[in-house]
Amino acid sequence: MVPPQRWQRFALDLLLLAAVGLVMAQLGPYRTGEAPEGLRIAYWLAAVLGSGLFGILVDAAIGPRIPSFWARIALVSLAITPPVTLFIYALNATMLDLPRRPWLLPQLGWQVVVVMLLLMTLRALLWRRVVETRTIVVPPLPEAERAFRLRLSAKRRAARLIAVEAEDHYVRVHTDAGAELLGMRFSEALAELARAHGYRLHRSWWVPAEAIEAVRWKRGTGEARLAGGLTAPVSRSCAARLKEAGWR
Repeated sequence: MVPPQRWQRFALDLLLLAAVGLVMAQLGPYRTGEAPEGLRIAYWLAAVLGSGLFGILVDAAIGPRIPSFWARIALVSLAITPPVTLFIYALNATMLDLPRRPWLLPQLGWQVVVVMLLLMTLRALLWRRVVETRTIVVPPLPEAERAFRLRLSAKRRAARLIAVEAEDHYVRVHTDAGAELLGMRFSEALAELARAHGYRLHRSWWVPAEAIEAVRWKRGTGEARLAGGLTAPVSRSCAARLKEAGWR
């Protein structure tokens, strides 16, 4: 069964592609402005939706293996340009009734790569700051943190949890009411927070999903900016799950 978050993401992708298609129809680039309005809109919707959906499939297949944000956009755009060029060539012949001139394919390919770079950049920027929807489970999420919170002092027991950091045989719990040191192993803390909605960012850091404000990536590793101005390292081994959640 496909998770609801994926359907929501797919629906937003379709809305983005349709919006770009409508904008291109209004601009009428590459001499499409001479076509009747209804045909121009249908053409650009077909062109952007068809090429965009193919780009999304290719990005899902090869994108996670490319650590750099901008390199991923560039490589995916270049990879899809040849098949998308043939698709647009066929679309031009069938919808716009343009003459078939194979020697113009390189020129068409250049036009395609420009549009695909724009399209994939817009999509990547859209999802860069979007985190997967927090799912309500039974028992509710606050209950999932209850056992761990009971270890904290009364002052911080109901405070916003920002991060859990390992320090030798202790863990430092960061909250919006200050930090507190607990006498327990990091593995024990992870076990008690297993049902809470959060991410292990590093061998010594765990954070709730809602505490993450931004992530900066560099060569496969990264740094997460958390609520309250706190920063936490993101190791290469923990990066994949965070990227799947939308932090790209």
